[in-house]
Amino acid sequence: MVLQVASIISAVLILMLIVVLLAILSSAIRIIPEYQRAVKFRLGRVVGVVGPGLVLIIPVIDRLLIFDLRVITVDVPAQKALTRDNVEVTIDAAVYLRVIDPLKTALTIREHITASSLLAAATLRDMVGTVDLDTLLTQREEIAKRIASAVDSQVSPWGVKVSAVAIKDIRLPEMLVRAMASQAEAERVRRAKITLAQAEYDASRLYIEAAENYAKNHIAVNLRQIDALIEIAREKNLIMVVPSNLEMVSMPAAMALAMRKKEGE
Repeated sequence: MVLQVASIISAVLILMLIVVLLAILSSAIRIIPEYQRAVKFRLGRVVGVVGPGLVLIIPVIDRLLIFDLRVITVDVPAQKALTRDNVEVTIDAAVYLRVIDPLKTALTIREHITASSLLAAATLRDMVGTVDLDTLLTQREEIAKRIASAVDSQVSPWGVKVSAVAIKDIRLPEMLVRAMASQAEAERVRRAKITLAQAEYDASRLYIEAAENYAKNHIAVNLRQIDALIEIAREKNLIMVVPSNLEMVSMPAAMALAMRKKEGE
């Protein structure tokens, strides 16, 4: 009986030992994906950057701080700013960044994503204040590149790289939007009037040139008269009989004769 109790206790102890060993082993093995890196600390001291793949650590003694090396998109909250010509605008932007040096990031900054977002917001407001409204609206991509360059130079000591900044939306005051719409409408009307006036001017020059050519060539005048008579006959459905020499009959007389004939019918 005593032997049976002893054997049971031994089996329980062995089972507990196996469970403890499995728990320790599972906590000592970490798998780091290809797109991540881990900074390994042992008793608070940096051992180095480990991964990807299988990583062994000593439980309780070692600690891993894991960083994602992929590009992260950070939304910058809507920022109100004044342009150089004192126009208040609201701008939404996004920052694209990634960690390029996990060791430097682990030792220099605690929340690199939050810090980068706040820094991008401040840089965005400062950059808007250096340009006027027209430049902000027409050169959005160029301003975004300047913001990305400025933010990247400041986060570079953290081991973070800012690849791009995108300005998603620029909202203007409602009153300014209505004023810009009225200005655009007035500009379209002005261009239409200028185009019409230019057309009238070109047409008048062509009329003058045509009159000068007719004055120099009587045959051309006769041909033009024939064309006019043909057009009148076609519109009024008339049959006109004129002499072969149009110099004997003027155009007004021919037209009057045709109209009288039509009225007589």
